Amino acid sequence: MHDPYTAPPPLSIIVPTLDEAGTIAATLDALRAYRERGAEVIVVDGGSRDDTVALAEPRATRVVVVAPGRARQMNAGARLARAHRLLFLHADTRLPPDADRHLAAALAGAHHWGRFDIRLAGRHPLLPVIARAMTLRSRLTGIATGDQALFMTREAFDTVGGFPEQPLMEDIEMSRRLKRLSRPACLPGPVVSDGRRWECRGAWRTLLLMWWLRYRYWRGTPPERLARHYRDVR
Repeated sequence: MHDPYTAPPPLSIIVPTLDEAGTIAATLDALRAYRERGAEVIVVDGGSRDDTVALAEPRATRVVVVAPGRARQMNAGARLARAHRLLFLHADTRLPPDADRHLAAALAGAHHWGRFDIRLAGRHPLLPVIARAMTLRSRLTGIATGDQALFMTREAFDTVGGFPEQPLMEDIEMSRRLKRLSRPACLPGPVVSDGRRWECRGAWRTLLLMWWLRYRYWRGTPPERLARHYRDVR
């Protein structure tokens, strides 16, 4: 239970993890400046079999373990969060400097939610092109992906009922619901996300797979069926 006499933090950063021992320490160390400015960092682990939890515990405000599933984990983190502003950060994604101040300014205006432009870290020459396409598509459609560090007010999160607990496309569905409240604030950032998914699977192959999955989802294919064709490299 939250202490009613303690002022809430300005921002809750929620990080879902699963077997992220290779990245979680660096990700959380990069959030130290935000914690120094009062933000809380909540790591929600889905039952990692490596050292993710042990590495996260000294670097986060709170670490909890729940049943696996990214949407389920993010919802669990939101229930524990004390701030009026929520930011959902993938374990292999870095925020730009002063992201907390920029999103606070955006949420103080007409926007109920938002995301950042993205850069993909890696050696493949297509990664900058893919990142620009992701940013442009998001600006045109108002749909964001989890790689872009979704943020929103607590009120917006509660109004739409949180992330739909489905095995795939939970970020796309969340964006659709949030768009009923407002267009997203599209902050330049960028956030920097690991390009390993694209490099491990092949950039063109991954790009075509993502387009195909999103088209099928738009056409009404249940996410449970789509998840059979997708294995995240994380």
